Amino acid sequence: MAVKIRLRRMGKKKQPIYKMVAADSRSPRDGKFLEAVGFYNPLTNPHTLDLKEDRIMYWLNVGAQPTHTVKSLLRQKGITLKKELISKGLDEEKVKSELENWQKMKEAGSKKMTEKKLSRKAKAKQEAEASADAVEKQAPADETKPE
Repeated sequence: MAVKIRLRRMGKKKQPIYKMVAADSRSPRDGKFLEAVGFYNPLTNPHTLDLKEDRIMYWLNVGAQPTHTVKSLLRQKGITLKKELISKGLDEEKVKSELENWQKMKEAGSKKMTEKKLSRKAKAKQEAEASADAVEKQAPADETKPE
């Protein structure tokens, strides 16, 4: 039996919510599944992704194949990186340190992306607020000096 880790659509019309499931590849999208291993809500900002990491690792280790979308979601959480590091034979401490480094790099990259996405007006507003804060900090220092 070929097992896939895929998304099972739930929710209402125009308001999808997905359950990540391990299912036989021959069963229909919303049909019978072996185990629910996570939850994905694309409508929240940023999207909500709640996964049972240990169960996903189990299914990947026994040969389950994730779909393209699920693979992308697992990559965002770092689960594919963890699986690759474990398959290389690294010990738990090394895997943990590599995942922490990856998380730091990811956070630094997301900060740069948010800075790039700011509009000119938003940048001007931030600069104005920063200069106002600087003026406020200098003003109390001037008042405390004896005359």
